[in-house]
Amino acid sequence: MQMESNHIQNLYQACYKTPLLWKGNAVLDVMQLEFTTEQHSIFLRKLERQLRLGQLAEQFVFNTLELCDTIELLAENIQIQKGKQTLGELDALMTLDKKPIHLEIVYKFYVYDASAGASEIEQWIGPNRKDSLSEKLKKLVDKQLPLLHSNDCKSTLSQLKLEHLNFEQRIVFKAQLFVPYQHNVSFEHLNEDCVYGFYINVMQLEGFVDCQFYVPAKIDWFLNPNDNVDWLNYSSFKIAVNVYLENKQSPLFWMKNKTNELTKGFLVWW
Repeated sequence: MQMESNHIQNLYQACYKTPLLWKGNAVLDVMQLEFTTEQHSIFLRKLERQLRLGQLAEQFVFNTLELCDTIELLAENIQIQKGKQTLGELDALMTLDKKPIHLEIVYKFYVYDASAGASEIEQWIGPNRKDSLSEKLKKLVDKQLPLLHSNDCKSTLSQLKLEHLNFEQRIVFKAQLFVPYQHNVSFEHLNEDCVYGFYINVMQLEGFVDCQFYVPAKIDWFLNPNDNVDWLNYSSFKIAVNVYLENKQSPLFWMKNKTNELTKGFLVWW
């Protein structure tokens, strides 16, 4: 993967510092994996190919797990197959203080839309309206976590010589949340510390004509805004994001106002 070492380290740090979306088992009784390590600061793994954002987040979490003295990674990205058909994948099998754990890893970006549903969970959706927190949780609970207990998984565990272990199930679900501009959102089950910025639509963009903008590559969505980029003025930014909007894609942007305050947000097409 052709990225400079300091770039990878910055991405790793940003991912590591992203809070868990909820604490304990506050959502659907799905338990987050909470652990501490003092040796988290360096990404030591080799990336042999270009990875999507979610896959890169997995590698970052694996790296952190490997640096924890009380954790042993037994296997990762374990494909469960039935004949030639792939049924799914277990992200990781590990032990924490010698306790066997099946771990699933999720890193998401959601925006808040009160009209998307009646509950807090239903109201967080993908910035392109193609996915949602509730859909991801349903997939976790109904498909990804039960895969461990399927007959097809048993044969895979046997091949790995892990069939004798009684795995508990945990997840690492991290997220960056974005609220409507100048709008207060109440939190009941989710972690308010996951709010990273706001979102606006094209009509609201007119209120930021005096600001400067930057559109990071998707791989850099992990990062907090910094001033070491080539900023665009309002007119150039509108031209740059138009191709996203025409394709019903909501670009993530960094913004710098007249007092040099840096913020992060989505410009939604809808």
